[in-house]
Amino acid sequence: MLRKLFKTGNSIVVSLPKDIIEPLGVSEGTDVSVELDRKNWQIIIRPAKYPIAGGIDENFARQLAEFIEEYRPALEALSR
Repeated sequence: MLRKLFKTGNSIVVSLPKDIIEPLGVSEGTDVSVELDRKNWQIIIRPAKYPIAGGIDENFARQLAEFIEEYRPALEALSR
């Protein structure tokens, strides 16, 4: 299936057809994980799953994941 990238604001966007996203149970506003598989030249998009453990709620887990993603280089530098 061929799709075209387009710009909206400062982002590049690709639209996903309904028959692709419905079986995944995602819709507009759903958090997704985006990864780059450099070896196979693929972009992998998955519904985000936030593990809930030890009484941590899903909202906190999502915020923590976003913080880690945004500040990953600084956190890695601090861990050295």
